[in-house]
Amino acid sequence: MENLVNFYKDKRILVTGHTGFKGSWLCEWLLLLGAKVYGFALEPPTTPSLFEQLKLSRRIKKDNRGDIRDLEAVTRAVKEVEPDVIFHLAAQPLVRLSYKMPVITFDTNIMGTVNVLEAIRLFSDNYKTQIKPSRVVCITTDKVYENDNSGKAFVEDDPKGGNDPYSASKGACEIAIQSYRRSFFNEPSSMVWVGSARAGNVIGGGDWALDRIVPDAMRAFLKNNVLTIRNTASTRPWQHVLEPLYGYLLLGAQAEFAKFSTAYNFGPSVTTVKTVGELVNEIMCYFPNAKFRTNASTNDFAEAKLLTLCSDKAFRMLGWKPHWGFKDTIRNVVEWYQAVEAGCDAIAITDNQIEEFMK
Repeated sequence: MENLVNFYKDKRILVTGHTGFKGSWLCEWLLLLGAKVYGFALEPPTTPSLFEQLKLSRRIKKDNRGDIRDLEAVTRAVKEVEPDVIFHLAAQPLVRLSYKMPVITFDTNIMGTVNVLEAIRLFSDNYKTQIKPSRVVCITTDKVYENDNSGKAFVEDDPKGGNDPYSASKGACEIAIQSYRRSFFNEPSSMVWVGSARAGNVIGGGDWALDRIVPDAMRAFLKNNVLTIRNTASTRPWQHVLEPLYGYLLLGAQAEFAKFSTAYNFGPSVTTVKTVGELVNEIMCYFPNAKFRTNASTNDFAEAKLLTLCSDKAFRMLGWKPHWGFKDTIRNVVEWYQAVEAGCDAIAITDNQIEEFMK
């Protein structure tokens, strides 16, 4: 991990979506690496929120509120920060919500990404005083692929698709990223390099979103309530949030970033992909009185039953690999929630888990 410290120390980093679950973990890690962190996002999306639990509004350089759909606001933020690296996480991230708010989902996920790329394009074109290279890591999802539920492990060049608005918006987002890369940032002299990262079903302490299995389970089990599950047989590439974040940080820190400006999957070993039922049963090991029930009637929208990623490209090109197996992942997730429920400082437990991971 020393190479990450060497690269990110004192770098100016802009994180869009920094008030969200993944964005908050990323900001905390960047602070530990010594980076100068700037954020651009809407208000924290949940109550409670990890962003507020980590007191990030007063610990990062600037906590900027704005809508990623507002090109003028995004452009101002980029000009103000003059970022060495942008991590673009701002998105509408929930499949279920995308059925209720399809227009906002498409607008946020596609045009929000276009706005970030356009802002950095304008900034690089108008930067007159010195050469200012910028790296952009756009975060999409494992759901960008056209999924026939065959169980195959998707590789980066597989066709993009998506039946639900969320997945479709992210598939289109990848096409937009590729278009900008080929149209504007493809010359050897380009000062902007763009990579994209595909990971999904990340779990970790501090996720308080609705309709996500881990926060739903924590809310139920910590209060001795019964958890309701839509489908125990669905498989997902579960991984701790630190796993893909490590990949994003590695990608952003590549010495020859132009050579690495492409798309990468970040998922656990294919052999460790688990069903929702296996995930819940592992969590229940830490809650002796925990119970769940299955209610298929709550599953009122179509979602993929099988989803697996092949991350060989990230292994080969970035030297990335998962650190924690399934059981260690669940242990760290549960320990975070239990510690905070018991009154422990969220910053301390989050930093401890990052430092344990970095070992």
